[in-house]
Amino acid sequence: MICEMVTNNRYDKGMTNKIFTYSAFEFQEIIQDAILQAQSIGATDAAVEVSEGNGLSVSVRNGEVETIERSVDKSLGISIFIGQQRGNASTSDFTKDSIARTIQAAYDIARYTAPDPFAGLADADSLENNPKDLDLYHPWDISVEEAVEIAKRAEAGAFAVSPMIRNSDGASIATNQSHFQMGTTKGFLGGYPFSRHFISCAPIASLNKRKGAAMQRDDWYSASRVPQELSHPEAIGRYAAHRALSRLGARPIPTQKCPVIFEAPVAVGLMGAFVQATSGTSLYRKSSFLLDSLGQQIFADHVHVNEDPHRLRQSGSTPFDDEGVRTTPRTVVSKGILNGYFLSTYTARKLGMKTTGNSGGSHYLKMTSDRTQEGDDFAGLARKMGRGLIVTELMGQGVNYVTGDYSRGAFGYWVDAGVIQHPVEEITIAGNLKQMFLDIEAIGTDTIVRGTKETGSILIKEMMIGGS
Repeated sequence: MICEMVTNNRYDKGMTNKIFTYSAFEFQEIIQDAILQAQSIGATDAAVEVSEGNGLSVSVRNGEVETIERSVDKSLGISIFIGQQRGNASTSDFTKDSIARTIQAAYDIARYTAPDPFAGLADADSLENNPKDLDLYHPWDISVEEAVEIAKRAEAGAFAVSPMIRNSDGASIATNQSHFQMGTTKGFLGGYPFSRHFISCAPIASLNKRKGAAMQRDDWYSASRVPQELSHPEAIGRYAAHRALSRLGARPIPTQKCPVIFEAPVAVGLMGAFVQATSGTSLYRKSSFLLDSLGQQIFADHVHVNEDPHRLRQSGSTPFDDEGVRTTPRTVVSKGILNGYFLSTYTARKLGMKTTGNSGGSHYLKMTSDRTQEGDDFAGLARKMGRGLIVTELMGQGVNYVTGDYSRGAFGYWVDAGVIQHPVEEITIAGNLKQMFLDIEAIGTDTIVRGTKETGSILIKEMMIGGS
């Protein structure tokens, strides 16, 4: 059985009617009918998700429009279980005949799939039956002409900073609105609308116009679920330009060991490595450098990582995961000790544990430190480091998640006496993530949100720098 058809707040009030073709109730009717059809042909369990979305993306380069893209998409996906045999199929055609063929296809796949003792839907007692409205839906009623003008303003803001901003990789703006509903035979039925908006700019700086002169590129962007919370286009362009200009005159440094600061936008990558190493799939496959680390010290003892899926308007917020399992705020790392993994129903069963409501990945994560003080902004962190390297860009994929070995190309700035001396290029940084986590000495107040993660810049005690 599945639940009575319900939606919430603004979803109920028809605020999506002008943007989407289907209402929440129409999606729920499709789900109800699909599950009944699946059961009628022999499915013991089924899960259905239906979604649609639309968006606009515009890019300009050197004041001229490069691309204008409008996207309209919809999808129905169904998972069918015959005992512990599982089959999946999907379609973008919502006609009854197409949905019936999709259901049959999923059923036929399940028939010929080997049984998996850990397969199955999330248990009924773990499902979220009264989801919170997290205010995730803020559509942007913007025309193509208005989007082009915003992108041009961002790029013009970059060019206005200095005549040494001589070219551009372009500026872009994107907006997307979507909604979905999902239901299972275990009693879950629910969904919600959400939005995402984005403005970016990528200027190119050069000391002179001479052909073949050294050039440096950097970029910046602003993203939010709420269009009014995006940074001003000109401010994005100006900051991107200053970043590009600051890279001019970059040179290598000698090979050495020294402290390293990961600037906040790249420091979120360290959080991503932590999530991957503590996710159920990596753990049950024994392909993680943090295997069997629950309850162990994995970060320095002043570091905390909190997961809060219920922050209003935030990317990474959701009342339930991809299986309908309720989400709960929790402290994943406390004083450096790992308190929990990131598990779906399937991976939890493989590990003999319970789901953490993380089917689909981690939710909004924030890393903090007990040592952070009011003056520990970006400049303050450089002063605290004294002498060493600030990393602002990473290249390549040199991360071994089985061993934790870490080696990547980098761009950054050399610091001496707590002050940036010059930009640095053509180097690599190397270490081991397990030791790097333990060697975190400070986290700055210059916090930034990138995707679903938030942190300030991170100072690591020592890494190997491969240079000239």
